[in-house]
Amino acid sequence: MKYKITHTTVYQYADKVSLSQNQARLMPANLAQQTCLESELRISPVPSFQYSYLDSFNNLVTHFDITVQHQILAVTSTHVVEIAQRPQLELVYIDTHWEAVHSSVHRPLNKAGLDIYLHSLPTTYTHSTPDILAYTQVSFSPGRDMLMACKCLMERIFNDFEFDSQATTVNATAPDIFALKKGVCQDFVHVALACLRSIGLACQYVSGYIETFPPEGEEKLVGADATHAWYAVFLPSHGWIEFDPTNNVLPSNQHIRLATGRDYLDVAPLKGLIYGGGDHQLDVSVDMNRIN
Repeated sequence: MKYKITHTTVYQYADKVSLSQNQARLMPANLAQQTCLESELRISPVPSFQYSYLDSFNNLVTHFDITVQHQILAVTSTHVVEIAQRPQLELVYIDTHWEAVHSSVHRPLNKAGLDIYLHSLPTTYTHSTPDILAYTQVSFSPGRDMLMACKCLMERIFNDFEFDSQATTVNATAPDIFALKKGVCQDFVHVALACLRSIGLACQYVSGYIETFPPEGEEKLVGADATHAWYAVFLPSHGWIEFDPTNNVLPSNQHIRLATGRDYLDVAPLKGLIYGGGDHQLDVSVDMNRIN
């Protein structure tokens, strides 16, 4: 399965910006089931300085500075990505109880183990509360199979939380969202991460895209798709296993991964600093289509 993704971000400022310094995490990762065949990043105004590097989570980051005065910043990434079918883990019983996974995570033997352990620690967005811990323990009862417990938690978040794009802001934390029981994909992932980390399991925030379909009889609108978020949980025998609580599915060949980190702050598609500008308006459009 091949997809072409066009992701455009436009900032319009009320006043002129004299300096803009930015980080873009907009390159789809190359994985066992995912290959980025073509990639292009267009930035306007043209950067005065630009370079790329791998961050501590192995995400490709493009840093760019714009030193000419401007009132509009436009960043467009275009990619062609090929996806292979992921293993059908929902059909597999993994005979490992979650306490054994916890013990493995908390006994790192090397740098790779330390990197995994890092993902079991709370962050600003994913700190827990007694209520979140109690909610988690319903799914992670003593001795329960790890995969079954993870799927149970994902399904409960899907059923217990309402999708509402107006309920939260980008700065909402897991306790905020847990109290509201409303939010968007980013919020549901932060709740899930807070739950899993409350019992010491290692988990990642995953940013990316998901293929969407228009209502029956209607055409798909250009730019109407959106970035998506889900999470991955570490199992020693299988590596990082992905879960999508917004749709209650294990991601397959309709999910394209951009970046991973501890929470949204580590994987934001575009972030930076500006001097000047005043108020601003942000417009984001994403177009994801299958190609032959």
